[in-house]
Amino acid sequence: MPVFAVRTAKGPHWDHGREIREQALWDEHGAFADSLVARGVILLGGPVDSDDPEDIALMAVEAADADAARAAFDTDPWTVHGIFRLTDVRRWTIWLADRACSAS
Repeated sequence: MPVFAVRTAKGPHWDHGREIREQALWDEHGAFADSLVARGVILLGGPVDSDDPEDIALMAVEAADADAARAAFDTDPWTVHGIFRLTDVRRWTIWLADRACSAS
């Protein structure tokens, strides 16, 4: 199955006065993300440094296509409540990894 690089950024309800783990619905978002990992949808991911202060995280997501990669986050509490948004979904052919990843 294809892998996609998924980048997220702060949404309209991001509280700029709080750190990432202090955002509203952090525990619910974390549980949702953990469920995607358990199902094999998120292969790896986490916060990323960027020149753009709105960027939050980068993830490797396994999905049938780009639309399915986006749809995987439709019910994430942070998506539903506008705390974060997907900014970029690109097919990613992984050639190098320290564990088995699909690189179709």
